Amino acid sequence: MTLHVPPSTTPDFQAFWQERHLCLLVTHRPDGTPHLVPVGATYDAVAGIARVISHGASKKVRNVLAAGSGARVAISQVAGSRWSTLEGIATINRDPEAVAEAVRRYTERYREPRVNPERVVIEIAVTRRMGTV
Repeated sequence: MTLHVPPSTTPDFQAFWQERHLCLLVTHRPDGTPHLVPVGATYDAVAGIARVISHGASKKVRNVLAAGSGARVAISQVAGSRWSTLEGIATINRDPEAVAEAVRRYTERYREPRVNPERVVIEIAVTRRMGTV
């Protein structure tokens, strides 16, 4: 599968994804229905990857795993009239270094998360961006 790489981001877009905003992540259950859940997320515009830290047994993680390779997801955030949605392909990464990097980024944007030895990172290779920023 060839992925579309989003074009370069604007300074406003990058700033919006660094401000502290709650996000909504959409995954799909095995029956195809959407599963929408609030999350903290970070976006690395250089790599084109959004990251969500999660417990490894969470429903969102199970949905991504059930989809196999190519789990299509979307993550959005809104603040007044400003909004942004990132769509892409999600994978689960359990590598301790990848999880530590996701925690570092989460801590910069939000706060230090509680200790969770079962933590994984949902990595979303962004294929499309939409929004007002």
